Amino acid sequence: MTIAQLKYLLAVAKHLNFTKASQECHVTQPTLSMQVQKLEEELGVIIFDRNKKPIQITEVGQKIIDQAKVIVNESTRINDLVQQEKGYIGGDYKLGIIPTLTSTLLPMFLKSFLKKYPDVNLEIFEVPTEQMIRDLKEGKLDAGIAATPLEEDKIIERPLFYEPFVGFIPENHRLFHKKELNEQDLDEKDILLLDEGHCFRDNILNICSVVANEKQGFELNIGNFDALIKLSKQGMGMTLLPYLHTEDLCPDEKKYLRNFKKPEPAREVSLIHSKDIFKKNITDALFNLIKGIVKGAIEFYDVRIISPLPKKPLR
Repeated sequence: MTIAQLKYLLAVAKHLNFTKASQECHVTQPTLSMQVQKLEEELGVIIFDRNKKPIQITEVGQKIIDQAKVIVNESTRINDLVQQEKGYIGGDYKLGIIPTLTSTLLPMFLKSFLKKYPDVNLEIFEVPTEQMIRDLKEGKLDAGIAATPLEEDKIIERPLFYEPFVGFIPENHRLFHKKELNEQDLDEKDILLLDEGHCFRDNILNICSVVANEKQGFELNIGNFDALIKLSKQGMGMTLLPYLHTEDLCPDEKKYLRNFKKPEPAREVSLIHSKDIFKKNITDALFNLIKGIVKGAIEFYDVRIISPLPKKPLR
């Protein structure tokens, strides 16, 4: 049994197709098939039922695949440890980022990071927070950028910056003529929100001092701020935006922006990773570069951190 065979096994389990698996592993299909069959013969079990279309994983095969994931993941960490001791900043690195930061934060640091650390093979995934936590614990991601605190025992949070919330108020709204907003001004029933699953939605609901029993005459299931802005301009309600997103608005749209009175409600954005970190050199480099770049664009000291966790019901 070899690590290469286990990697072939995982590729077949992922695609349920030998041809696609061979393409991912950069070997010929006959070579991959032969190695998988050789492993099955060595173990004396059938891992894949080739009589089904698409092929299916047998019951014992699934147990072997689950263990193979652990072995392959641990094998890569040996090399990571060696590179870390040498101070080398390079190699494969998988980074997750929540959707509400992809369009604003990612363009701020990605080009600079790749230029400064050309030996890092950076792979970026846009994932919601819950999936990011699972992927970090399972070793599918090396680090993530998310709103914190998360209250996860096995996750380290390293704050990068604090991003205030900014009101986007249309002309027909009751708050349009206010120069500054109070948190007590907010009413859930007239705020346009991202759909469930976005931690930014929970941030906003946690700001609202009163949770309304009445609902709007429509329900939104959308996941981007641009749609919320357009609906707000049509008089469908106000919304709240993260500060960095307001920087890209056109001058005509910025007239609808309203800041909160200090201390401004804000979300904490952190680089998060598992306590069992093995790619420390890359993680430290990424943290320092992002923190340095963002500091020049956003620096607020008088803020109140709003939790991204759902508001707990009153007892």
